[in-house]
Amino acid sequence: MFDVFSDAAKVAQQLQIIASEYSFATWETLYSLLLEVVFAYAIGLPLGVLLVTGEKDGIRPLPGWVMALLNGVINLLRSIPFLILFIIALPLSKLIVGTKVGTPATIAPMVVAAFPLVARMVETSLREVNHGVIEAAQSMGASAWQIVRKVLLPEAVPSLLSGAAITIGTILGYGAMTGIVGGGGLGKLAINYGYYNFKFIVMWAAVIGLIILVQIFQSAGTKLAAVCDKRLRNRS
Repeated sequence: MFDVFSDAAKVAQQLQIIASEYSFATWETLYSLLLEVVFAYAIGLPLGVLLVTGEKDGIRPLPGWVMALLNGVINLLRSIPFLILFIIALPLSKLIVGTKVGTPATIAPMVVAAFPLVARMVETSLREVNHGVIEAAQSMGASAWQIVRKVLLPEAVPSLLSGAAITIGTILGYGAMTGIVGGGGLGKLAINYGYYNFKFIVMWAAVIGLIILVQIFQSAGTKLAAVCDKRLRNRS
């Protein structure tokens, strides 16, 4: 009988934690995700464009050493395990926001981890654009900037949206791991409140929340990509 009451008390305690902390943890996850995606694309999108336009046969070739440096830096950052890269980049948070703990402190390291992924996603999307369209724009006298702005990026929108959905899901997964090193949001709820304190109802509630967020963003990205895909519209 004592065990029954004890277990009921533990369950009630965990439900109380969920009721008091869950909404704020979700808000922290979403607002940090928004900032991380914006800054990651602010850095990664131009880099992805340069990786395509600056190659030897691109519309605006760059010196070989510049391309080698860009690829080397991106490959280096992509090859470092996330948590190690996150810890290495934490001093950047101290410099920018004055602390290494909390949700604001996770944003800079998350951007460092995410922008190489964005650059590769953008590069892959732009390489899918029909080269004939680019040649037609060049024959009409369009500048490299005009080709990027009016041809490459618009033609690659469906693929870019699909890549963005994958990127958002990856960033959400990264963000959940930051709870181990002082981050906030649903990751903190799952690890600090749940796993470390053996409150597994709390942990699974946070995990399910993350899964739902990933599914929402992935589904939205897939539907938007389909809506923007001219090939699918032409078939219908």
